[in-house]
Amino acid sequence: MALPTPVNGMITDAVTQANVKVLGDAPAMAMGAIYQSLAHSTGILYENAASSQQQLAIAGQAATNQGVIQIYSVDTMAGAVAASKISQSDTPDNLLALLTALKATVV
Repeated sequence: MALPTPVNGMITDAVTQANVKVLGDAPAMAMGAIYQSLAHSTGILYENAASSQQQLAIAGQAATNQGVIQIYSVDTMAGAVAASKISQSDTPDNLLALLTALKATVV
């Protein structure tokens, strides 16, 4: 019991016991707060992981789509490059001269 005071001893004991209970509950409350924070952080971790997986899946689909587009456009690009090379050479002039010569001999 505490030193003699003008307050009743039973009241002082009740206040002291309440203070001891608060001090005794403090570690459990602190651990509860830590566990709650850990659970929240883990939830956010899984949310971010799921979001990253979704973004990677979208990027993978886009890359696959671009690859397929390039595969399908190989023939067209080759044709365009060949047409460009032919138009820059003297082949059309030679073909026109050959056609003119053939027409002159047939008539």
